[in-house]
Amino acid sequence: MPELIDLLPRLAAFARLLHDAGLEAGPRRLTDATRALGLIDLKQHDDFRCALRSVFVSRREDIPTFEAAFDIFWAPPDPRASAGVIPGRNRALPLSPERSKIWAQALGLNASQMNRENQTEFPASSSGYSAEELLRHKDFEQMTWAETEQVRRLLEQSPWRMAERRTRRLRPSPTGRIDLRRSARQAIRSSGELMTLFRRKPRVRRRPLVLICDVSGSMERYSRLLMIFAHAIARREDLEAFVFSTRLTRITRLLRQRDLDRALDSVSKGVHDFSGGTRIGDAVGDFNRRWARRVLGHGAVVIIVSDGWDRGDPAHLSAELVHLRRSAHRLIWLNPLLGSEGYEPLTRGMAAALPHCDDFLTAHNVQALDDLGRLLGSLDSRKSR
Repeated sequence: MPELIDLLPRLAAFARLLHDAGLEAGPRRLTDATRALGLIDLKQHDDFRCALRSVFVSRREDIPTFEAAFDIFWAPPDPRASAGVIPGRNRALPLSPERSKIWAQALGLNASQMNRENQTEFPASSSGYSAEELLRHKDFEQMTWAETEQVRRLLEQSPWRMAERRTRRLRPSPTGRIDLRRSARQAIRSSGELMTLFRRKPRVRRRPLVLICDVSGSMERYSRLLMIFAHAIARREDLEAFVFSTRLTRITRLLRQRDLDRALDSVSKGVHDFSGGTRIGDAVGDFNRRWARRVLGHGAVVIIVSDGWDRGDPAHLSAELVHLRRSAHRLIWLNPLLGSEGYEPLTRGMAAALPHCDDFLTAHNVQALDDLGRLLGSLDSRKSR
């Protein structure tokens, strides 16, 4: 036990490295890792590695990242290797440039070895397509950190514009219905002679948009890009944004910060159940009870972003979506998995939700989000059935 107590500070630092590399390594995982290490012989290197891997790795695609992080952090330095070379590995961690420099200094490594990606980069042009065009069609899950930063720029520059709706308020116009009151006032000024007929027509305003985004463990690989997507919309549209995992959290004010990095940092600190379980029905029900009356007026369009994996009761989800559908002008469901080859919406959450959605679209790359923007810009003025 004394050995384990001495190990705790380094174990916490290792968890921070895994978190920066994109793995789930919060306080709960760290507590589980401490318990797991208390059941093994710490002098057995393989048992030590397997115990930590069983706690911190929840998806098969995370294994290479964990292995690289483990070798960087725990393996003894090899005197025959050059500075910064990962012992026994040629794959580096997908860290941001800033975090890479910090960890390189802390571990005594070469920064270039910390954030070098072994994935294939797009050439400047290929078969007539530009690098930007290829990036638009690449799945978010397969992107490197550098490509994510390019996507961030593309989303901020996307020509988003919500469709307009007619309001009950009227404004002067050369065409439209006759404005009898204004025409009569003018006639009084001209001794009762009706010289001019004034006209008016309804004002138009953009439709408000409500975004309800799933940030549970199954959506972890898409969460950052979806938050960038939400921030890009919030800068130019009337957006109400919510995220949920096991509970619903409103992040509208957090996304109004002009600086994207500060906004994302505020969201990560303000949402306490990132990468948790999924209860879509409870989240939608909470939205219906607490927020629907406040944000669903004026012909609002509701977008739910989720892969449909749900631990709750499908009947409860179906009932809450029926209520939400009655209050919204249009209900759109975005599923990043829909862009995967051979995908079918067979999960019980997705099967319960589909009958109540007006549109079922993918959200796995930039092109899919651009298609969504065009759809929102061309919505019919009448409520869809």
